[in-house]
Amino acid sequence: MKTKRFLTSILIASAALLAPMRATAATPTATGVIVRTVNITPVKLLCADLKLCVVTQVLDGAENQLFLVQVPLPINPTIVVDILRVVPGVIDVEVDQTLNLLATGRSTNGAIPLALFKYQPTNYYGAQVSEGYVNQQASTLIQLPAAQKMSGRLGSGIIADIDTGVDPTHPALKAALLPGYDFTRKQLGGNELLDLNGKTGNSCAECQPASVNQYTAAMVDHYTAAMVDGSGYSAFGHGTEVAGVLHLVAPDAKLMPLKAFGPDGSGSLSNVLAAIYYGVNNKANVINMSFDFTSPSAELKTALSYAVSHNVICVASAGNNGADELVYPAAYQQYVIGVGSTSDNNTRSTFSNYGDSVVWLAAPGEAVVTTYPFDSYAAVWGTSFSSPLVAGTADLLPMLPVGTHQSQAQTALKRTTALPSQLQLGYGELNVEKALGLGLLVK
Repeated sequence: MKTKRFLTSILIASAALLAPMRATAATPTATGVIVRTVNITPVKLLCADLKLCVVTQVLDGAENQLFLVQVPLPINPTIVVDILRVVPGVIDVEVDQTLNLLATGRSTNGAIPLALFKYQPTNYYGAQVSEGYVNQQASTLIQLPAAQKMSGRLGSGIIADIDTGVDPTHPALKAALLPGYDFTRKQLGGNELLDLNGKTGNSCAECQPASVNQYTAAMVDHYTAAMVDGSGYSAFGHGTEVAGVLHLVAPDAKLMPLKAFGPDGSGSLSNVLAAIYYGVNNKANVINMSFDFTSPSAELKTALSYAVSHNVICVASAGNNGADELVYPAAYQQYVIGVGSTSDNNTRSTFSNYGDSVVWLAAPGEAVVTTYPFDSYAAVWGTSFSSPLVAGTADLLPMLPVGTHQSQAQTALKRTTALPSQLQLGYGELNVEKALGLGLLVK
């Protein structure tokens, strides 16, 4: 009876709010709200009675307290947020944000690295890969070959990557891949080849030449770009590229692709949240997040806190606007290691965001050679590719997978190559040798 009386009062109170909004509101930029509650039943009843929303998805798995509530057009979801805040048991409500991997600023690209064209097959810890992928400048800059030789640490945990998915057939990656999950389709598997509407062959004969940039890339069959901006597939391959960087640093780690973004780079906060909880609940040791939101989110912060409380190390790119600005999740430094980008000359990349509010440390982010769909390789630019260099290194830390805390990982990763303080890139540039404690013994 109490619930029924409450619903009746909400119906009366909300009628005046909804009537003018239906007539005059502009098309909303989001069609969902995220609700945290100890009891979802009153929310379901209210949505059904008002016919203004429907609970569609649990976002936090077995925790069963975080839900996505869809709002039909043309209702503005901010109105629904105000209504749901007063429902008994509701702890928090926020509008589901959208973002695009390609929405941040671009930069002038440098020359395509010669390593990209060194495609002689070579063995890399059990997989046949391109020689230029193994022997590239980014690896040398972070002292990766020396660290692998001295320590023998090649990764032992699970790295979850929240991105566009991955090409599960790529020879360099397939032995390292776990099935993952596709949050864009709500099904097991993180296969980004499904985005091609049947174009899943191992070549791309129809592709046109294009230059590389920090978002997409690059080189298919070493000379052509698979997808170009404006095609609807401008972010296709991003997840495979990031996975390749993770595998380069931690070849024995298992990679869990969590597909939260489409081939055009679009994604939602709700899918990102679901991916974080999925990664934690499926025993990831590290979560890599090569994306950023420009607006804060209480639930994103809560999800990251949940991850850290379960001894998961969270790493995120600092963004590509070339500015001292807040972006999320990198700005949640209590829970996240934010990563900026450096050039081959140990200077800050022109596109990299900077400042103590988002950058904990930096790593190479220019002309990084990595995997690309169709059994190919790409040269890529951006903090998107600096972040997995750090995430892969986190997996190598000697405390893993026993239970490294975020603070322990941050302490280890502080052992960096010094950079001028005016670059505003946190503690400096990633040095794998020093992070593992090796540099302290030999220098």
